[in-house]
Amino acid sequence: MKRTLLLALAALAALAAACRGGDPVRFTVLQWNIWQEGTVVEGGYDALVDEIARLRPDFVTLSEVRNYGGTRFSERIVRSLAERGVRYYSFLSDDSGLLSRHPIADSATVYPLADDHGSIYRLTASVAGRPVAVYTAHLDYLDCAYYNVRGYDGSTWRRIEPETSVEEILRVNTASRRDDAIRAFLRQAREDEAQGYAVVLGGDFNEPSHLDWTPETVGLCDRQGVCVPWTVSTLLAEAGYADAYRTVHPDPLTHPGHTYPSDNASLAPERLTWAPEADERERIDFVYYKGEGLRAVEAKVYGPQGSVVRGRRAEERTADEFLTPGSAVWPTDHKGVWVLFEMR
Repeated sequence: MKRTLLLALAALAALAAACRGGDPVRFTVLQWNIWQEGTVVEGGYDALVDEIARLRPDFVTLSEVRNYGGTRFSERIVRSLAERGVRYYSFLSDDSGLLSRHPIADSATVYPLADDHGSIYRLTASVAGRPVAVYTAHLDYLDCAYYNVRGYDGSTWRRIEPETSVEEILRVNTASRRDDAIRAFLRQAREDEAQGYAVVLGGDFNEPSHLDWTPETVGLCDRQGVCVPWTVSTLLAEAGYADAYRTVHPDPLTHPGHTYPSDNASLAPERLTWAPEADERERIDFVYYKGEGLRAVEAKVYGPQGSVVRGRRAEERTADEFLTPGSAVWPTDHKGVWVLFEMR
């Protein structure tokens, strides 16, 4: 019964969209790793609430939700946002989280957290009568093979010889559970696609993109001259999902879009790096999408313009467009990704 009703609603929404013409529906998505709920930086939690209230994205995909001390982070942040005059909806989750300015029709666990190997959650909502399925992902942080390339073990972060064999890099990479989680997402998302939903996935993937490790970029950021067809981004591309940032800014040379490690004026640089003797800058926070008439029209790096390079603060001198924080406190060691979508 429920599936029949959802199919009927999706069909009606598609028919209404076809008849409407005119201006497209617009909505915004913010992907943000909030670094242990903003607890690492003094004043971090209030800063992240203030920033969400200021930006008011339609959907926020969160990484590093912990529910410390038996608290429910989703309820706490919704309450804090309401105190600032902004209404959001959410539901209980662990490790990753979702906020929506639109009433949530349904929510589900797609890839449950187990032994800190990552998680994926899903919500469905309606934006101006159009059905949308939004997913949040915080993928496994172990077997983080892009560190192996830079001379650090991607599970222990001890110094090793830099790995330059693509076969070995991918072997380490797929020893993680990141690909398992994304396959679970793709199985669920196929049902959403069949029902006419526009699908959006935001997350901290703890893995780079094959669109960034190209022949033109092999000399950047200690990549040791190798091109790597990174697993998660390749799986998503093969399934027809578009990388929002790379769609709007297709050149990784001019717009690398680094999201980690972000500078943070509140902390010493050594608190912000896993590889203090390397240039570990990467774009590991993403927003992906797929759907009839859905397209990304703007995409910005959200956060401070500075990064950490070889254990030191460094300004990013790229063509990336930055969405500057309004708060004096930056609550995290990541930069976020802000995307404006249109649906026709």
